[in-house]
Amino acid sequence: MSRILAFDYGTKRIGIAVTDPLQIIATGLDTIHPKDIVEFLKKYLQTEQAELFVVGEPKQMDNTPSQTAPHVKGFITLLKKNFKSIPIETIDERFTSKMAAATVAQSGLKKSERQNKERVDTISATIILQSYLEKRSYK
Repeated sequence: MSRILAFDYGTKRIGIAVTDPLQIIATGLDTIHPKDIVEFLKKYLQTEQAELFVVGEPKQMDNTPSQTAPHVKGFITLLKKNFKSIPIETIDERFTSKMAAATVAQSGLKKSERQNKERVDTISATIILQSYLEKRSYK
């Protein structure tokens, strides 16, 4: 089986998570600057197969798109343009950054390690991917 990659898009960093080949476990992969994402994915996909991209969809509490939604749409367009054969799904990402920050805060890491924003972005992507896997298993 192929892997599923998930993205927590931000204008400064993109958190990336990936499943194992059996698509059971979501694991943080990396955090990449948006300008480097296409090159990173092309290199990654030379050694690994991916059957799906999952992108976190930013929404407000009233279910309307958040301020970052246009940036995420642009990111999805970039993925479609560069990786035509890989379908893309979106999933509500509300609270993932807060959940990730809470996870880091409770992790027992040193203060300097807890302040690493890249770690929060990677954990957010992992939460997005795990949410997708759980949602898919209920269907």
